[in-house]
Amino acid sequence: MRLRELVREVCRTSEMPILEGSASRDHVYVLLSCPPNISPSKFMQHIKGKTLRKLLMEFRHLQRLFWGRHLWARGYFVASSGNVTDEAIMEYIRQQDGTEPDDVAITFDSRNCEAENFSP
Repeated sequence: MRLRELVREVCRTSEMPILEGSASRDHVYVLLSCPPNISPSKFMQHIKGKTLRKLLMEFRHLQRLFWGRHLWARGYFVASSGNVTDEAIMEYIRQQDGTEPDDVAITFDSRNCEAENFSP
């Protein structure tokens, strides 16, 4: 799935290692190792902005399909792992595969495939 590759690329170039992640048709779950001087909201804005730009450049038909709408949802959830262990969060992310009846990854050339896991 191209989105998975783009998120990995953005995190790698920003030196934010992905500890665990999962992508499905309408959700992306990522556990990142982020330094304390980086604002979670700014980094989410960075991930969404970079991936959106690259997707729209690579798949021109998305510009027409999403004209006047958002490709990414406007919101997101961010939490630190201080009260919960990283292992508990990783297990939660692993359990997200197949939780929705039509949990299928969309490729932008109209072919469907099964949801894929991120690998650090």
